[in-house]
Amino acid sequence: MFDIGVDIEDIGRFKKYSKNSLSSSKMPEEDLFFLKTIFSDKELKYCFSKGRPAEHLTARFCAKEAFIKAISSLDVEIKHSEIEILNNESGKPEVRLPDGFEQFVVKISLSHEKEKAIAFVMVEGKL
Repeated sequence: MFDIGVDIEDIGRFKKYSKNSLSSSKMPEEDLFFLKTIFSDKELKYCFSKGRPAEHLTARFCAKEAFIKAISSLDVEIKHSEIEILNNESGKPEVRLPDGFEQFVVKISLSHEKEKAIAFVMVEGKL
């Protein structure tokens, strides 16, 4: 099996989250709940360590959406929060999946510019 997925999103969707909002008590509880339904603690820590976290949040959200699109023809379900987009030792983003998804090899490319972020995902696996 081989499939692809792509997603593009407006960075404005996550613009309200500033660099300091995660570590301060300024973030409303419902915003934190929303973020944690999509992102892991490691992803949030990485994104909020950057000067413009919205770009990184949006790119990772795009990658999760693109992965879900790539496996949409399969009879599997996965939550956004179960898909982790983290950088490897050399800084390249990688997809980390929960137990039960070991059969997939996933390659991703992320990009963001001005007001848009995009992700391209290629999934290869045996079923």
